[in-house]
Amino acid sequence: MLREIRKRVVSVLVCFLTVNLLLSTAIAPAASANTVGAAPQPISVAAESAILMDAETGQILYEKNADLLLPPASMVKMMTEYLVLEAIKQNRITWDSQVTISKNSAATGGSGIRLAEGHRYTVKDLFRHMSINSSNPASVALAEYVGGTEENFVAMMNAKGREFGLSDGFVFVNPTGLPDDRGDSLFTARDAAILAQRLLKDHPEILEFSSMPRATERESDPNSQPMDNWNRMLEGWKDFDNYFSSWAYEGLDGLKTGHTDAAGWSFTGTAERNGFRLISVVMKTNSERERFDETRKLLDYGFNNFEKQVVLIAKSAVEQLKEVDISKGKETKVAIVAETGVEMLVPKGTTADQFVITAEPVPEDQRVAPIEAGQLMGTATITYAGANADLYEPVTINLVAANEVEKAGWFQLLLRAIGKFFSDLFGAVKNIF
Repeated sequence: MLREIRKRVVSVLVCFLTVNLLLSTAIAPAASANTVGAAPQPISVAAESAILMDAETGQILYEKNADLLLPPASMVKMMTEYLVLEAIKQNRITWDSQVTISKNSAATGGSGIRLAEGHRYTVKDLFRHMSINSSNPASVALAEYVGGTEENFVAMMNAKGREFGLSDGFVFVNPTGLPDDRGDSLFTARDAAILAQRLLKDHPEILEFSSMPRATERESDPNSQPMDNWNRMLEGWKDFDNYFSSWAYEGLDGLKTGHTDAAGWSFTGTAERNGFRLISVVMKTNSERERFDETRKLLDYGFNNFEKQVVLIAKSAVEQLKEVDISKGKETKVAIVAETGVEMLVPKGTTADQFVITAEPVPEDQRVAPIEAGQLMGTATITYAGANADLYEPVTINLVAANEVEKAGWFQLLLRAIGKFFSDLFGAVKNIF
């Protein structure tokens, strides 16, 4: 009888556990495609070359043949835009400056409304032609106006490219991106992203132009000839009842398309969502639609899988080095803090323990009173050690004095030296025994 009871108890327990397991499996939520802090699922981009960059830090989130030199077509105009905006910022020209269309610029073919030789346009109107309608005639007219001649302007473009640290082998042959008797301009997807980043950082007003889906030939004349933006992904297109409204991408407000037979269909895009901005580049896709589809894939990858995390807060103490020793001061130590904050774009769910922070003080001879608040006292290096760590470069910031420390008087220094002498002597004697 006892044995029979035991069998029944065991049988009931087995049934209970089995049902419980089945129920828990049935109601458990499906595993997330990206577990906490895990590497995002890889994507395949149908372009000869591609890259995805965090616009603020330059951190690379994805790349494919990113250092392959290719003809960029009208993406060259990002450098033309940069130099025109720089000339305005330096007060060498103004938005209202009048530009007379030369025979050379009037004869330039390709994209853009034809500009008649001898007609006059403001710099702003020509810039709108270039940045909205990718106008080649307007690009040449602006280059001649800023550089004196188109040749001088091209030299300026190449000099600025070297200043930006573009890749070995890059070259600008004209301000438009059209092939000419000197060949094709050449740069890489990484170069395009670097150029876009500098354009956005140094001249953010570019977005006022690049974000416009449609404009008129002359800003002052709303009835003048209309111009459409070749960037079919602009968020602004959603407000238009046309074919391209379905291509609009939330947060996308730039930057530059490009197309020639040699370059294929290329696009440098930028969009802002979730508190951060991304720059995407695709080079040599097979169609207009494909360049935008692949850009959408890149941007979705970035916005869906990454988040901005604060690693260090500006003016806060760094746990690894909260204070440093100083000499000849009224105090013998000074508290130090991070001069700037550090934010990183990391896989969603990344935890604090995936950031490795090391810190070290400046040499002793640089830690001598008087110390001023904000004076350099050390450095901290933040290394990301989570998923896709190979894509992250260590970030180094300055550690500075949190407050000033006055130089001690001679009597205080004498007493301190005497105290140290006897302390060292006592330690030496103690060690004998």
